[in-house]
Amino acid sequence: MTDQQITTQQQYLTFAVCDDDYAVPILRVKEIIAFDSVTRVPRTPSFIRGVINLRGSVVPVIDLAQKFGYPESRTTRSSCIVIVEMALDDKPIVLGVLVDAVNQVVDLLDEDIQEPPSFGTRVDIGFLVGMGRAGKKFVLILDIDKVLAASDVIAAADAAAPAEDLAGESAA
Repeated sequence: MTDQQITTQQQYLTFAVCDDDYAVPILRVKEIIAFDSVTRVPRTPSFIRGVINLRGSVVPVIDLAQKFGYPESRTTRSSCIVIVEMALDDKPIVLGVLVDAVNQVVDLLDEDIQEPPSFGTRVDIGFLVGMGRAGKKFVLILDIDKVLAASDVIAAADAAAPAEDLAGESAA
């Protein structure tokens, strides 16, 4: 087998936002928690839903629907917060992303992933890495770093900083 014939397989967490299926590499996901309550923080961008208390740490929560240009997500029993970690200036930043429902973990080979479609998606194509075949359906694979761009992360981190005092309220 030559280097060109070697294919790699990765696991992706799939989830729904506004009736579309998305995926992120599972290695970027720290945990998944049920949506409970979020403490709003004044003067933050509309897509920052607020902050939560995650075992004593204040974690900003991004509403992916709003980030994609839709109205604020309506929370249901299947709504979840996917906790992801990214790096900002070589420091790990933990953020939560609000999704309508978590579906499953899928294994995708390189050959199962195609270029992102240039049409028909309701999300900015710059946010997509590709489109993966998951059984009979396709999932849009997000570049979570681009979705949560540096300016957004700074805004979210700034939102979390003054909210340290509110962390106890979120847990109540």
